[in-house]
Amino acid sequence: MARFDRSYLVPAETFLYMAEQLTDPGRPGGPFRALTIDGRRAFRYHSVYYDTPGLRSFHDHRQGRRLRFKVRERVYEDTGERQFEVKLKGKRGDTVKHRRPIVGADTPLDPGYRAFLAETLHRAYGIGSPATLRPSLSTDYLRATFVADGERITCDAGLVCDDLRAGRRVTCGADLVLVETKTAGHLTDADRLLHACGVRPAVFTKYCGALAVLRPALPANRWRRAARWAFGGGDPAEGAEREGPAVDHGATDRRCGPPAP
Repeated sequence: MARFDRSYLVPAETFLYMAEQLTDPGRPGGPFRALTIDGRRAFRYHSVYYDTPGLRSFHDHRQGRRLRFKVRERVYEDTGERQFEVKLKGKRGDTVKHRRPIVGADTPLDPGYRAFLAETLHRAYGIGSPATLRPSLSTDYLRATFVADGERITCDAGLVCDDLRAGRRVTCGADLVLVETKTAGHLTDADRLLHACGVRPAVFTKYCGALAVLRPALPANRWRRAARWAFGGGDPAEGAEREGPAVDHGATDRRCGPPAP
């Protein structure tokens, strides 16, 4: 529940190459394992994010405040499991997630979950909980997960985001996969493979990136370019982090093509 995250907007062909390489039985150190339940390797996720009327969570993230948090309900649609989650920023800049199961007809705004949020924020940050929270954004997508010792990679396709206050929707390009690497801090083999293919980490989160497109009046320049690439077909190089050498996203490295038939 405590990890460093890196996000990538990956063309589908490059994603297939990466998955093939990571799960190769001959991979040094052994292959990554794909999460499989009842023969399935892709699972439906639904999340609802909660924020203050003034979008405090969004703006705290935009301003880079260390004492920032996100609140959401996550639904694992294939099993019906529901979790109330509070995502915090750790002292090292890592993501620390706290969660509590949601049962029966309970909702994240019920007193027990509000008390859990207040306790979590007080214990971690020494701050109070917002007086008012409202649903702000929902996300739906299909997720595959790969794991190895100390490494986890989530791969999300078909991302759909709905602004629950303004009634607008955006959909991620069908030829893109949102890949997130989650580790204790070091680069994963997936990071190295993607870098070799000319794909750099993107300045992108589902919540902030979607709101940047759904609400153009918001001050969201740090996410706008990557969000336009994800949802509107912009230039992928514009959405990449500025670290490292420039790369040509117009062509795929010969090592990064689709798997051989």
